Amino acid sequence: MSNSIKYSSTRGGESSLSYEDVLLSGLARDGGLFMPEEWPQFSHSDLNEMKHLNYAELSAKIIRPFVEPCLSENELLNISKDTYSVFNKDVAPLYQLNKNLHVLELFHGPTLAFKDYAMQFLARAFNQALNKRAEKGVILGATSGDTGSAALEAFKGKENIDIFILFPHQRVSSVQQKQMTWINERGAYALSVKTDFDGCQEIVKDCFEDLKFKDETSLSAINSINWVRLLPQIVYYFYSALKIGAPDKEIVFSVPTGNFGNILAGWMAKKIGLPISKLICGSNQNDILTRFFNNGLMERKNVLPSYSPSMDIQVSSNFERLLYEINDRDTNKVKQQMKDFKNTGNFEITKNQLININKLFSAHMISDNETIEIINKVYIDHNYILDPHSAIGYGAVQKALENNIISKDMSVISLACAHPAKFPEIISKSINIMPKIPSHLETIMNSKEYFDVIEPSINNIQNFIKSNKRN
Repeated sequence: MSNSIKYSSTRGGESSLSYEDVLLSGLARDGGLFMPEEWPQFSHSDLNEMKHLNYAELSAKIIRPFVEPCLSENELLNISKDTYSVFNKDVAPLYQLNKNLHVLELFHGPTLAFKDYAMQFLARAFNQALNKRAEKGVILGATSGDTGSAALEAFKGKENIDIFILFPHQRVSSVQQKQMTWINERGAYALSVKTDFDGCQEIVKDCFEDLKFKDETSLSAINSINWVRLLPQIVYYFYSALKIGAPDKEIVFSVPTGNFGNILAGWMAKKIGLPISKLICGSNQNDILTRFFNNGLMERKNVLPSYSPSMDIQVSSNFERLLYEINDRDTNKVKQQMKDFKNTGNFEITKNQLININKLFSAHMISDNETIEIINKVYIDHNYILDPHSAIGYGAVQKALENNIISKDMSVISLACAHPAKFPEIISKSINIMPKIPSHLETIMNSKEYFDVIEPSINNIQNFIKSNKRN
């Protein structure tokens, strides 16, 4: 492998870009997503050595090959240390439910959701890159709930960055909305858009594909369409797997999945050397991914509001990266399939391609009623409270066991992606108990809200950005 990994677009329009280029670009100019042109490899002995590292050191070790030479080893370690200094002492603790099943708690950052792990890193990486270039930037992102609060929290107060977050009007939880809208700082804006998450995401993509607007505003992305958003998410797969026996045994991961970024980070962890035997994809009733992994047809339907709003998605943007690999990096094929999906709402892969990806992936849908039952059962059996998204990950494990996709003697880690206090109404409905609210969240819930309600058009969004961004 070369000393410097380069990046290219899944649609073939750009290649040989550096880490810093893809960080600041976000989306490729041809509408594609960036992927590395080669992958680093960590050996069995490398993984054994990683067991002795703390979280920040492990983060620097894993991310380093992807960012050289733009960031030195020392710069990267400093960013990692600063990033995870705002988390609880145990950055990503494991809670053991039974002999072979652990819950990985990814809600110990500032906004109590897994998005903090990537967003806190990304804000520092952006700041460093822009300072180095003496430039300013505009961040535009869409959120189905947790990304927006994590992004606004991480990027607020940065003098060289303005951030604009679109969230679907009246389709996020009250806590998720408050975590975005309590922020009242110049350069940090939450916009409630009268559409669903897919509508917000489409406006973001359209803004990036308007190259004149992108260039004149120095636009960049913090959604997981930005390659660098995914890098810190690989780390907790390694961190947790190494704690329970990797690399000497294979691990199963179950991931509540909406936009496909979190589970793709698991696929990437396997790609670079972590022994993962199965990635279980948990869907709510917006089950486009479950249907795809079952029949090979990606078919968009209407978004249905659910008890797990962060997963109310019918366009999983990150899936294009896996599609690129499924198609053996044939950019023309990817471009055609994404065009078909935009125009007709569907595309299909071959039977052999489906057989190959299902060697690693397994997908299961958990309904709202099942979500309530799971939260209740886990609380009764283990005195442990899962939020509704984390319950879907746990439920998908149970369905994989029932269908003999995995066995009871396999080591399983189910990702818990948000603190239950973020969804008090659903928890109360499930177990008749209101979850304890952390003190800093209580302060936020008692704060005034600052946000604009806006109609879902690209012109409205672009005009708002141009009117409010700092020069």
